[in-house]
Amino acid sequence: MWKWVGVMMVTTAMAAMTLGCPQQSSGPQVVIEDKVYTVTPASMTVKAGIITGEVTEMKVTERVEKGSGRLVRPAKLTGKLKLKNSSTNQTIRLVTGKILYIDAQGQPIKLEATRTEPTVRFTTYGAETLDPGKDATQSLDVDFPAEALKAKKLKEIRLELAYIPSPYKEEMINFTVAIGGQ
Repeated sequence: MWKWVGVMMVTTAMAAMTLGCPQQSSGPQVVIEDKVYTVTPASMTVKAGIITGEVTEMKVTERVEKGSGRLVRPAKLTGKLKLKNSSTNQTIRLVTGKILYIDAQGQPIKLEATRTEPTVRFTTYGAETLDPGKDATQSLDVDFPAEALKAKKLKEIRLELAYIPSPYKEEMINFTVAIGGQ
């Protein structure tokens, strides 16, 4: 019987080690919160050549440690970008978009060295082309410079688009056919 109790104790100990026991934290729990900065206006309509666009739901968010204010994740600009081909006779192939943050003197605000340049890669259902009158929506989620968060520092956000227009034609082809022995 004592042998059986010993085996059960070893089995229980192994199960506890395998499944893990909840551990009590010795220090205070760190709380992370999102600090959201509104972008005014939060939406706008723009035009560039044969492309019209609408940028909506813009905001800047950074993650900070509550209490200490320590930065956990640097600022990011998020929103939605809807582009429409306003041409009646050209298809466009969207190549890329580059976002620039412009200060009050008209100069670009640089990102920190460890951050990625804010670019937008376009895809619309697996293809990056827009036929005349068609539109596509793209999510924005790009790095935002800490310097631009300072009061009265950021004047505008610029989106530079690269696209290739090509003639769009619809042609009709008729051909004579016969079915079976008719």
